Amino acid sequence: MNVNELLPKPAFKVQLKLSHYFFIPKEAGCYILTTFNNDIIYVGASDNLFYRFQQHLNNDEKTDPNKGGKAIWFYYKIYDSGNLPTLERTWINQFVMNHGKFPMLNKINSSINKYFGATEL
Repeated sequence: MNVNELLPKPAFKVQLKLSHYFFIPKEAGCYILTTFNNDIIYVGASDNLFYRFQQHLNNDEKTDPNKGGKAIWFYYKIYDSGNLPTLERTWINQFVMNHGKFPMLNKINSSINKYFGATEL
């Protein structure tokens, strides 16, 4: 599924590389990792997008090429931290409706409870 098919659409796009981390705000939001062609391979949420972006850069599973491609883009939408699980689940559900499974790098569905933040995941 292409990121452009999601609703609501993410507002921002940054290349997933260390030299671009300073573009990411230290705010809560949901994000998507995509291939060069904008195919979704991971959907997530964080109470601090800036730190989560850096965590993904240090995670070989997220940055190394895999059978679905390589994570090149980090799309994100700044969002109210109290409603992060709703948006994250909405995006994941849209993917599941199209493919019958989670995005390749998502292991579990998003929480329906209060969001706990990237450092506690």
